[in-house]
Amino acid sequence: MPALRLLLKKFGFDSFRLSQEDVCRCVADGQDVLLVMPTGAGKSLCYQLPGLARGGVTLVISPLLALIDDQVAKLQARGLRAEQIHSGRSREESRATCLRYLHGELDFLFIAPERLGVPGFPEMLQKRKPTLIAVDEAHCISQWGHDFRPDYRRLSARLAGLRPAPIVALTATATPVVQQDIVQQLGIPAARQFIQGFRRTNISIQVHEILPSHRSSACTKILNESEKKTSGLPAIIYATTRKATEEIAFDLQKHFRTACYHAGMPATSRDDVQARFMSGKVDVIVATVAFGMGIDKANIRTVIHAGMPGSIEGYYQEIGRAGRDGLPASAILLYSFADTKTHEFFFERDYPKPEILRQIFKAASKSPLPKDDLRKKARKSEKIDTEIFDKALEKLWLHGGVQVDPEETVSIGAPDWERTYQKQRQHRSRSLEHVTHFSRNPGCRMLFFLNHFGDKADALGPCGICDHCTGGASSHFRSMARPLDQNERSGVAMILSNLISGSRSAGKLFEESTSSRLNPNRMSRGGFETLLNVLAQQKWISITQQSFEKDEKTIQYRSIELLHRGEIAKSEDIGKLQIASAFGSAAEKADLSKKRIRKSRRITQAKRAINDQPGTDSSAVKRLKEWRLAKARERGIPAFRILTDRVIEALAESAPSTLDQLLEVSGVGANLQKKYGREILRCLSQLL
Repeated sequence: MPALRLLLKKFGFDSFRLSQEDVCRCVADGQDVLLVMPTGAGKSLCYQLPGLARGGVTLVISPLLALIDDQVAKLQARGLRAEQIHSGRSREESRATCLRYLHGELDFLFIAPERLGVPGFPEMLQKRKPTLIAVDEAHCISQWGHDFRPDYRRLSARLAGLRPAPIVALTATATPVVQQDIVQQLGIPAARQFIQGFRRTNISIQVHEILPSHRSSACTKILNESEKKTSGLPAIIYATTRKATEEIAFDLQKHFRTACYHAGMPATSRDDVQARFMSGKVDVIVATVAFGMGIDKANIRTVIHAGMPGSIEGYYQEIGRAGRDGLPASAILLYSFADTKTHEFFFERDYPKPEILRQIFKAASKSPLPKDDLRKKARKSEKIDTEIFDKALEKLWLHGGVQVDPEETVSIGAPDWERTYQKQRQHRSRSLEHVTHFSRNPGCRMLFFLNHFGDKADALGPCGICDHCTGGASSHFRSMARPLDQNERSGVAMILSNLISGSRSAGKLFEESTSSRLNPNRMSRGGFETLLNVLAQQKWISITQQSFEKDEKTIQYRSIELLHRGEIAKSEDIGKLQIASAFGSAAEKADLSKKRIRKSRRITQAKRAINDQPGTDSSAVKRLKEWRLAKARERGIPAFRILTDRVIEALAESAPSTLDQLLEVSGVGANLQKKYGREILRCLSQLL
């Protein structure tokens, strides 16, 4: 059946979106394909339609259980034969689905990647090979991807027995280096690559430096100002913590129909909030990034990030939920220099310094040691925080430096672990730098995205609607403006003076060199960056982000050049410059920074004090560890990959009795709840 007829008959569309037809034709013809296309651009159709055209069963591999359930429900609603097998399904349901697969009664079978590691399951699939294999969220296969999954890394070997079915790898968030790693790891080096569609012509993007204490009022002003012109509702506001979602939602409820959404809420409450937002009974939803996956509300007019996101890939996905109806929409990022420090803190926690991993590696030996004994041995040379030790051990295991069995007995592994770990750590560090560069980007926001994702098919130039293209802040930020204080005016004068004395250009300078040359008075880094942004927005200077390679590292630097308007500026012109009042004064920023540092130190000291206490296994902890060990043996992985000791202790202390209460336990997210929630509750209930 011709593609257009199949499109209309099965999906109800009379035409393809950008590039869909070319992708569908390649996949239907049996070619391997890598498709990188933003959320909402119609990726799913690019395996669903070719799968039907090829006949037989399309095997879809996805790590997101909620997304699997959503896709299956949508396909079934269209009258297509779709089923899923994952840890959230009962054995009886999975067995029945396997029989339907073997009898040829399915069009689509969705599985989680871990399922291919279950003994006998790949062999079952080989009895009736699929005609197409779709690997969704394919960035997870890459160590450089923002959501790397070890089970995805083994896909190539596990799928070998299901070939010659073509493979289509799909993702919305792969940078060029990740794209190349995907095709290499899947063993499809000759795959046709489609990387395009990242331009959103209807979304105006703005970035503003706002202190955390002022973000709630800034959100109110943004939405109020939008209401006076064209409606800025419905709106999603992303906050960085559960506490922040509740505080911002509380403030906004005075002005708009508002609700908050985060993983710590009962599932029934989250479902109710989502349903009311989708139906239009709620205008503003304040959420953590737990909200939005699979959400397809076409008329969202505004997406605000009340805090710096963790990656460009995640940020692009989240703003892509605005304006899917093609009408004008806004994406506004509110950040501060303090956000960068917060991300750096979590980076150091999640990616321990290589010397810590080396210390553990040296303590390991060919003779297996229990994890606790290895910790004591490694600590003899230098004290290692328990939480950091667990993270470091997990990274060592992932990179082959140690072997860990389900009982968490550790033996030494391959000595070349450090090369891949260093690369992964550097990549993650650069990922955080990219977010900072985006916030300070002196050029078109949309062009930044196109360059970041390698969308070379787009040659349309600047977007014309972002803050830089339109010459600075929108009206709601101009209304919050204040004059520069005396220190800030002096700072601007010093920057201009040093640029003029440097023959109109500071040249190609590294970040620290730039600060040293133009900021001899050593104002705070955040304050210095704010002044550079103000000068760039006023076209007094230009800032160009550049990079070069050295010792297999990408070195980022900025070229700062004095423009004519800055060269002829006088003191009275400097006096007319303004900063949005929500930025806060330099003194306020410095005070906030000191408070954050003091608070961070107190938290770290408290954690260390707790971590260094000898552990005591209650009956609940013992029962949970026994269950964890059984699951680890079943899957052939270390026990800490099921639940960490810290989460087990939190579960034992909280003793949740319902799935909703389980989500309130620190370290338990929606995926863990869905995957193991009922079994964990069963363990705890047996102790009553």
